[in-house]
Amino acid sequence: MTTASPMAFASTANLAAGKLAALTERLRKCGFEELDNASFDEFTASAGDTFVLFCDDPSRGGETWDVAVILPEVLKGLQKLRCGFLLPEAARLIQPRFGFSVWPTVILLRDGGYVGALEGIRDWAVYQREIVAILQKPVSRPPTLGIAVRADGAASSACH
Repeated sequence: MTTASPMAFASTANLAAGKLAALTERLRKCGFEELDNASFDEFTASAGDTFVLFCDDPSRGGETWDVAVILPEVLKGLQKLRCGFLLPEAARLIQPRFGFSVWPTVILLRDGGYVGALEGIRDWAVYQREIVAILQKPVSRPPTLGIAVRADGAASSACH
């Protein structure tokens, strides 16, 4: 069995940090605000429509990069929108509230309420069509992760 040297781990960590820094810079230049666990609720509670990109680690694949390039361009011609993004660490903390399972995901909130999500990468034309459609939807309850809930003292199911 071979083990990686501490230098290899440091090099990988530096590469990942560099990719996150470049992603952050790109999104900020496009007018997206970087959010974290502490700033998310205040940012998304504002009146109007807010898109938030939940980023995956760009070292794991190119989809987050693709969305970071396509999304700002697709949103340019639309009504005034607030746009933010969450880097992977913060995104993973907040993700359970919105019930999606594909990374990256863009969610739309209106006046702080959930409207919908666009999971994964899409072609440019599909993004345009789906964003226009999602902007027409009303506020609703976010989907759940499908975790079974049972009240204390309730009879257990025979199927488990």
